[in-house]
Amino acid sequence: MRQHFIPCLLMRGGTSKAACFLAEDLPSDPALRDRLLLAVMGSPDARQIDGIGGGDPLTSKVAIVRRSRHPQADVDYLFAQVNVDKARVDYGQNCGNILAAVGPFAIERGLVTPTGDKTQVRIWMENTGQLAVAEVQTPDGDVNYEGELHIDGVPGTAAEIVLNFQNIAGSSCGALLPTGNTRDRFDGIDVTCIDNGMPVVLVRAADLQRSGYESREVLDNDSELKQRLESIRLQAGPKMNLGDVSARTVPKMTLVAAPRAGGTISSRTFIPHRCHASIGVLGAVSVATACLSEGSVTAGLAQVSEAPQQRIQVEHPQGEFSVLLTRDSDGNITNSGLLRTARLLFDGRVAVPATLFSEGKQ
Repeated sequence: MRQHFIPCLLMRGGTSKAACFLAEDLPSDPALRDRLLLAVMGSPDARQIDGIGGGDPLTSKVAIVRRSRHPQADVDYLFAQVNVDKARVDYGQNCGNILAAVGPFAIERGLVTPTGDKTQVRIWMENTGQLAVAEVQTPDGDVNYEGELHIDGVPGTAAEIVLNFQNIAGSSCGALLPTGNTRDRFDGIDVTCIDNGMPVVLVRAADLQRSGYESREVLDNDSELKQRLESIRLQAGPKMNLGDVSARTVPKMTLVAAPRAGGTISSRTFIPHRCHASIGVLGAVSVATACLSEGSVTAGLAQVSEAPQQRIQVEHPQGEFSVLLTRDSDGNITNSGLLRTARLLFDGRVAVPATLFSEGKQ
C-alpha cells in the first residue's frame, strides 16, 4: 500500500529538534494522531531507525501549530514529546526550546506576516494555557537565521530570538510551589518542588552522595542514583498536583550544586530517566526561580543578590543557560526573559503508512 505524505518542517529550536506540522495537516482524532507521530519518529525503537527521530528525547519532539483561537495570540502551539523506546506521546508539558522554533515556523508557513526588521509572534502554549511572545528577526520580509548569538549546546552562532514569558507560574501544577512548601522531604531527602513554566524537583547532589558535576554519561550509567531519583519523583508527582507520573515525563528531576564556572548554580537534569545534555528552557526558568525562592534547597549554593532584576546563569553539562528574572517589590517573579536561536533544517514531506492517516482533519 502506498504511503501518505505530510508537509513537515524539521527545525532546531534551542538545543532540541522537532518535526513541525500545521494542525490541519494531521488527523483530528488524538489517538490516530499519536500513532502517526510515533510512526514519523520511528518509535518505539532505541535507534528510531524507521523514522526521523534521532534516538534521543531531545530529537524526538513535535510542534503542532495553527492560527490561534485566542484573541491575544497569533498562533496556538501544542508540544508533543514522543517517547523514544515506548509507544507513548506525552502532552503534559511545554518545551521552551522548541518554542524558539514556533515563531519562525509560523512566519515560514504564512500564519504570521513579517512587520519589519523584527516580528513579534504571540504564541499560545496549549499544553499549559500560557502566552509567550517571540521576537524573530525578519529583515527583507524573511526569517533570518544567521547571526552572532552562541548558545551552549549548539555549535556556531545564529540569529537571536527573544522569548518573553509572563504569568507562567504554576503552568502545569496550579501554583509556583505546588506542595505549598519551599522544601519537602521524600525518602529522607530534602527537595524543592517548583513550577515556573516546567514542573521540576530540585535535589542537592551532595544529599545523594554525588558531586553534581558528573558527566551526562556517568549519570546515565548510575542505576542506583536513577532508582533513587525515580522513587522521589513518583512520590512528588501527586503532591505537585500531577497525579500518577509513572507514565509521564514530568516532573523533571534536577541535581543542584554550587557553581564552578562563574554562574549562579550548577545543574544536572533528568528528562526524566535520561540525563539532559544541557537543560530545558522552561526547566531552566524553574531552576532559576528556585534560586530566588527563600528557603529552597539552592540556599547556600546559588550565588544571587537582592536586585529586582537578575541574570541567573544555570550551569549544565555543556555550558550555561541564562535566564533574566524580574521581581516586584514583594519578591514575586513578574517576567522571565530568554535568548534562544533556531534554524530551519529541511522543508519537505514526511511519509507514513496510508493506514495511519484519517480523512477527518482538524
